[in-house]
Amino acid sequence: MQAQVKAWGNSQGIRISKDILQEANISIDDVLDVKVANGMITLVKPFRHKTLEERTAEFNGKLELDGEYDWGEAVGREVWE
Repeated sequence: MQAQVKAWGNSQGIRISKDILQEANISIDDVLDVKVANGMITLVKPFRHKTLEERTAEFNGKLELDGEYDWGEAVGREVWE
């Protein structure tokens, strides 16, 4: 893919297609780290730990932290007590 630098107010901007952003898992309003080295510009989505609220939302608001978890039947030489 090629992109062209264009004027954007008092700055310059580059448009990136929706398909490319989806493939990179980048959404509107995401913050990216910009790195410049050896004449190359790299955009990196920084790693961020999810909050407990974000993690709970992934489980439809039902994050069960108490009790036991059923790991299923033993498949090897595990000892269940």
